[in-house]
Amino acid sequence: ISGTAVLYLCLKLLGADVGYYIPHRSDEGYGLNSEAVRSLAAAGTKLLVTVDCGISSVAEAALARELGVELIVTDHHEPGPRLPEAAAIVHPRVTAGDCSSTAAQPGGGRQYPFGSLSGSGVALKLAWAICKKTAGAKRVSPRMKDYLVQAVGLASLGTIADVVPLVDENRVLVRHGAESLANSPTPGMAALMKVAKVAPRKCSDGKMRIDAEDVAFQLAPRINAAGRLGQPQLAVELLVTDRPDRADELAGYIDGLNASRRTIERSIQLAANKQAKELFDPAEDAALVLADRGWHPGVIGIVAGRLAEKYHRPVVLISWDKAGVQPGIGSARSIPGFNLHAALAECGEYLLAHGGHAAAAGLRIEESQLVPFRAAFCELADARIPFEQRVAELFIDVEAPLSAFTLETVRNLERLAPFGHGNSRPLLCASGVTLAEPPKPLGGGHHLAMTLLQHDVSLRAVAFGCGDWAADLAAAAEPLDVAFRPVINHFRGRQSVELHLVDWRPSKAETGVEK
Repeated sequence: ISGTAVLYLCLKLLGADVGYYIPHRSDEGYGLNSEAVRSLAAAGTKLLVTVDCGISSVAEAALARELGVELIVTDHHEPGPRLPEAAAIVHPRVTAGDCSSTAAQPGGGRQYPFGSLSGSGVALKLAWAICKKTAGAKRVSPRMKDYLVQAVGLASLGTIADVVPLVDENRVLVRHGAESLANSPTPGMAALMKVAKVAPRKCSDGKMRIDAEDVAFQLAPRINAAGRLGQPQLAVELLVTDRPDRADELAGYIDGLNASRRTIERSIQLAANKQAKELFDPAEDAALVLADRGWHPGVIGIVAGRLAEKYHRPVVLISWDKAGVQPGIGSARSIPGFNLHAALAECGEYLLAHGGHAAAAGLRIEESQLVPFRAAFCELADARIPFEQRVAELFIDVEAPLSAFTLETVRNLERLAPFGHGNSRPLLCASGVTLAEPPKPLGGGHHLAMTLLQHDVSLRAVAFGCGDWAADLAAAAEPLDVAFRPVINHFRGRQSVELHLVDWRPSKAETGVEK
């Protein structure tokens, strides 16, 4: 969605007659599809540019060519054994030597030096190149410069939402994008930040930025909710509109969609948890494949991710339509060391379609193929995930007393931001900690708040998504070892240190943390 906004605004700025089309997740699946190609060709489209999709769309590319539509593919997903024939392919891991068409010359035969760009990051690189080409030897115009500043902000939104590693070029993009969102947001982003109650913060270098974690947990879910619930066009319109009144209207509506998404997600989570308890044996099963009728296909990926984190296994969730007419739509999430894209390719005989990354993927499947697919997928996981890797491990950066976590110390840790996938907030631990009182439920019981004590130091801690810890924590033998990520809490103009609790165990007083 954000990548589409980046390229749409670029081409509009240059005077192109351009529109955008986002496939409906439930009806069309992800990416390029034949019906969309036919529809766009019939509407008079002469040039079709894909964003964050298309690298596996060999048949659809051939159809576009047959219908007289020129195709440019921009994508970052894993390429298949064959590449689509296109006028150009823009992909950070595809070179000219890989391309079946001599017209496709990405990188001039060289592989791009950083292969982990998001789809919106790839779109930004293309837009940047178009602007440079348009300007020629001159500096870009003030209007083009303003566009590029805002485009970096939009691309940073997509980079964080796509959960690509925040290292190398992505780290630079997100850092500058956080400044753009704080100081030069589009009307739509300004409206979205208002409804999400996200505000810029002054960083240690004196610059105002939007926190990457606020993007990940507040802004990106709202943008994604529109796509998940079948109204992605509205999310793109929000990002590209230049009318503040329309931006406010769209932001409010999308905020409501996000609330609906949360309700749907909780319902699926309860049903999936029940299935998992009935079907999953942690001593035997290396993967988890669950299916049900009527699960919203736009939301199952979130639940699959939560289950993968909970059970530390690859998880596939499949939604059958209520009428039993359409193929099932599946979303899969993995754990480190197990390549979903490769595994689904090996199970391809049971699937109608599949695609994605090593860590996240999607698929389509006939209901009659569920049992053999589940058996084949779980057998692959069993062969490739050793038993010792089926238990989640926490890698603690350092053990320190609670007294070490002053505002100054945590501010220094904040200099490592932006935090996200591939550059996590430091994970620390303290031993011999007690609770000042039983944990208090937050967010309808989904989260817990507590005060941790160690000697004469007390700090507030919050365990997000861990409401089921309440009884065990209250009954646990004290003292405790706690693993946490320290943050600065901003509330009514005041700052304080807060610990985000990740895990805990009864303390081993004689050894502290195992080295």
